[in-house]
Amino acid sequence: MSNHLDFLLEQNRRWSQSVKDHDSHFFSNLAAQQNPKYFWIGCADSRVSANEILGLLPGEVFVHRNVANVVVHSDLNCLSVLQYAVDVLRVQHILVVGHYGCGGVNAAFHNTRLGLINNWLRHVQDVRDKHRIRLATIADPARQLDRLCELNVLEQVLNLSETTIMHDAWARGQEVTLHGLIYGLEDGILHSLNMPISTDNELLSCYEAAVDRLFASEA
Repeated sequence: MSNHLDFLLEQNRRWSQSVKDHDSHFFSNLAAQQNPKYFWIGCADSRVSANEILGLLPGEVFVHRNVANVVVHSDLNCLSVLQYAVDVLRVQHILVVGHYGCGGVNAAFHNTRLGLINNWLRHVQDVRDKHRIRLATIADPARQLDRLCELNVLEQVLNLSETTIMHDAWARGQEVTLHGLIYGLEDGILHSLNMPISTDNELLSCYEAAVDRLFASEA
């Protein structure tokens, strides 16, 4: 076990040195402030790393991750991170990022029994059930799963937009925009789901238009 930890510590030292070789003041500047423009709400999947995918350095993106990138109003962990991002860090863009081939979405879709986590995945099953009729019009199961991964992102953006934190921020005139993105594991590319929200006057119309666009591509 210690050999594994030694390996990680050595990797860390090599990384630290390579960063300092490139910029000797990087860590001192980083320690002095945190001023990201972006807040990433993503999946805990080990293959989906925010900074690497965005090509950004430490300090440039604030991150919260959980299984299947879920935003629910009873999750004080997510809401606390959101409030810090919006009220303290004053981020300008909040990205809800899902990914194709998501294990959590797949388990929710197929009612796979995994234990305690099934209670959390009920949130994703609610999304599945909400769109059950439209999903059933897609013949290919793999395409159904892709659509559910996308729908889950859109649903979480909507949930995010309806929090008191976002309503309060927009009410005081703070400029912060919500976005829904989906990441492809097979090519490393992020795609926008075309649901930018920057005011509470456009919530449902943006959501419904984005959902319609998803299923229009299946026609």
